[in-house]
Amino acid sequence: MDDTWREKIIELAEPLVASQGMELVEAECLRMKSRWLVRLYIDRESGVTVDDCARISHELGDILNVYNVPPGPYNLEVSSPGFDRPLAREKDFMTYRGHTVTIRLSEGIEGRKNFKGLLKECIALQEGMVLVLEVEGKEYRIQRSLVAKAHLEYDLSDGGIHT
Repeated sequence: MDDTWREKIIELAEPLVASQGMELVEAECLRMKSRWLVRLYIDRESGVTVDDCARISHELGDILNVYNVPPGPYNLEVSSPGFDRPLAREKDFMTYRGHTVTIRLSEGIEGRKNFKGLLKECIALQEGMVLVLEVEGKEYRIQRSLVAKAHLEYDLSDGGIHT
């Protein structure tokens, strides 16, 4: 993921999304072979509709074109975060304490980079947030700064988000 362009896209998209009464949950900017893929997840308490996504896509596409962000051709996808919503901001982790999450780390802890377990707590420390994750009866304390990617775990077999 290209963080430079991602940050610029967030800077341009957040005011637009907020002006429509929604929040920007996450943005991704990925370099593909011949073009960029720009993916935004938007949400609001009452949920988002296909029309909301289409409106934001159309308006944001115009803005991205004016600023030439990202440079060159791109595909723009705007959608709801869905049941397996990404957890990107500290407030996302705080909101979904008590839920099952999947986390991928940039550096391994005890020989592993992938964790799926109950997000028990989020502790704000001077050096940054620490996530307390229970995995198969074992508790891990994970620095938020090590989290490369995280999302809620949704299990269709029992009909919902794990709590």
